[in-house]
Amino acid sequence: MTKKSKSPSKHYNCSKCPAYCCSYARICLNKKDIARLAVHFGLDEEKARRKFTKKGEEKGEIILRHKKDEHYGTICRFIDSETRNCTVYEARPKICREFPGEGHCGYYDFLKFERDTQEDKDFISTTWNQD
Repeated sequence: MTKKSKSPSKHYNCSKCPAYCCSYARICLNKKDIARLAVHFGLDEEKARRKFTKKGEEKGEIILRHKKDEHYGTICRFIDSETRNCTVYEARPKICREFPGEGHCGYYDFLKFERDTQEDKDFISTTWNQD
């Protein structure tokens, strides 16, 4: 019996990303996420829900509110526009804690593709480049 070798996992350096995933239109929250944000801001859960969320298109869906963003149009309301860091990192929603999960980081994939295509490891040079 031969052992299957595990393919190397991708390494994401989110600290060098311009908060790509935070620009997704639907950042879904659950009741525990709202409770976590409420504690973080010293609010009751109902106030936190009204202040930070809106109804989604699907029944019962709770979506995080956005704010205007010069790069993506809109972005998660908790992103610092200058540093591109999460201002509620310890209280961030479950979906943010699990990202990218079993999938792929779209920004990482885009950057890798462009750099491979251009044969230039520094292609798309910004302050948020991946290593």
